[in-house]
Amino acid sequence: MARTRYAPDRGLTVRMTATMFLLGLVFVAFVALLIGIMTAAHASGAAIVLVALIFGGGTAVISLFYSDKIALASAGAREVSPQEAPELHGMVDRLCALADMDKPRVAIAPADMPNAFATGRNSKNSVLVVTEGILRRLEPDELEGVLAHELSHVAHKDVQVMTYASLLAIVAGLLIRFAFYSELFGGGRRSNNQNAFPIILAIMAVSVVVYAISFLLIRLLSRYRELAADRSGALLTGQPSSLASALQKVSNGMARIPTQDLRAAEPLNAFYFAPAMKLTGGGRSLSALFSTHPSLDKRLEQLAKIQQQLGQVGPPR
Repeated sequence: MARTRYAPDRGLTVRMTATMFLLGLVFVAFVALLIGIMTAAHASGAAIVLVALIFGGGTAVISLFYSDKIALASAGAREVSPQEAPELHGMVDRLCALADMDKPRVAIAPADMPNAFATGRNSKNSVLVVTEGILRRLEPDELEGVLAHELSHVAHKDVQVMTYASLLAIVAGLLIRFAFYSELFGGGRRSNNQNAFPIILAIMAVSVVVYAISFLLIRLLSRYRELAADRSGALLTGQPSSLASALQKVSNGMARIPTQDLRAAEPLNAFYFAPAMKLTGGGRSLSALFSTHPSLDKRLEQLAKIQQQLGQVGPPR
């Protein structure tokens, strides 16, 4: 964890560490199985594994070093100067001073959807993006809470953590595709080597299982990191009730956004302060396992506990 004034959360840290440890175990088992398969593999099987590793590693490197540029382009956001957005820059300046961290670049996305995100491999190569919709809907104290949440992601290098965690899933996913297409388009040559077919099937089977396990663990880790950012942001500003109010406004505001706009924004859900989707009841369905964010109820419950710990009683909203 980066050395900033963001308050640590030992409970969440233990859970995140345990999740990363499980991902590491899956990775080791995956490599061991691939080595076993490749030992008896036909040249095509070994080539599939090698190409997947190269493409997977390249994808992870590009994602890590260019995540800010990719996210800016995807959101259609434009960087703004302190002269163009003095109040927004003033909030970011204050929060960065409180957190003792470098100031990221600041950008505004021309979207009515109320949301925000921050990305970048470290605080010196990061960007903080807010939408025009969130600037219109939130009060200054609420917006400050959202910005503190997003800056926590930068301070704790969450993009790096999630990129490393996703590498296994990327490689496994590529192996599934490469093995499938190899069998689909190379099936006519199967008679040349009877061992190729079972080896490629074995690679696909192992990759599917590894991808499914790593995908669920990555989603779990993502939800933990969102809770950690909520906690860090609330403690930094000292106003958990303001962050809770912002969270409710942003989540409820999704109901007013056209479905097609929400679908267009879905690729950035892992970055957003709140996922681009309409609220549904319950929050305990199977879909919660695949969510990048904890349920609204869970996030609000944590913020209420923090408020009690700080001895605050926020005004009803």
